[in-house]
Amino acid sequence: MKKIKVAVLFGGCSDEYKISLKSVHNIMTHIDTSKYEVIIIGITKDGKWYKYDGPVDMILDDAWLDTRFCTQIIMAPNRDIHGFVEIRNEKVSSTKIDVVFPVLHGKCGEDGSIQGLFELANIPYVGCKMCSSVLCMDKDVAHQNVKSAGEKVTSSITIYDYEIIESRLEEINALKYPLFVKPASSGSSFGVTKVNAQNELMSAIKEARKYGCKIIIEESVDGCEVGCAVLGIGENLMVGEVDQIELSHGFFRIHQEEKPEIRSENSTIHVPAHLEANITAQIKESAKTIYNALGCTGLARVDMFLTPQNEIVFNEVNTMPGFTSYSRYPRMMEAAGISISEVIDKVIELALSK
Repeated sequence: MKKIKVAVLFGGCSDEYKISLKSVHNIMTHIDTSKYEVIIIGITKDGKWYKYDGPVDMILDDAWLDTRFCTQIIMAPNRDIHGFVEIRNEKVSSTKIDVVFPVLHGKCGEDGSIQGLFELANIPYVGCKMCSSVLCMDKDVAHQNVKSAGEKVTSSITIYDYEIIESRLEEINALKYPLFVKPASSGSSFGVTKVNAQNELMSAIKEARKYGCKIIIEESVDGCEVGCAVLGIGENLMVGEVDQIELSHGFFRIHQEEKPEIRSENSTIHVPAHLEANITAQIKESAKTIYNALGCTGLARVDMFLTPQNEIVFNEVNTMPGFTSYSRYPRMMEAAGISISEVIDKVIELALSK
């Protein structure tokens, strides 16, 4: 049987570049090469695209950008090409591909921009479609949609960079401290600050504005963080086991830590969550409702809070969750009996069926 030609992308112009390297290394370790002809494509931090033919371990060490193994390419929006143009020794050639697996996190990876390129080129790709990616990346708009779907969301206000903060202080102070100040469209926990009092507010806003022109200030939610891995389209959804994050202090920020593979600095993740079966079932149902309300297809990780009163409150959705050895999405799926290799097979199958 002819192998499916899969272009696996990694790197990118995001603050989550290093997470992408770890994710793609884990995916390449588990992808079934008897089914797929894999073409690895690396994107540098400054946006150059290269076909990479070297050892996968060099990606993990961020030593992949070596002229011995790299050939400059351009992903072509021309639908006749249905792939990329390769430039080698001043000669130009094109390579057709069947499907793209963009293992890219954060800006220019999950925000709809690269999805738009693939849609222009009419190339199937793994993950949520362009409009859903845009929607999920903007926490403010995502919260509005989820609230309209009947799910609880945090109390918050949104501030743009053209606004004078002092003119919004009355609204901010109407919120209950502690607060979280975060960029509206940043992946992971970059630019997020927990604010316990008004005198900490301005520095937190300044930090969040480094990552975008729109920020959210929201009330902290008492309780714990929980998450649910979702896979599929519409009513045909598979969910992993719910996980639960136990914090010793601060907030969950595992992808910004030095050695998360060994242990987190301030958190323990329980998979499955230490919760009663009926609560776990409710979390899974909320995750599916949120997933569909935001138009997700393929895969996503839905993050929520669980209060002491067992209320489920929406936090955010990651449309290309981490696939590292310690990432939550593959661990939740594994706990439900779905291996990472099976997840890879399923998301590629879904991409080709859309």
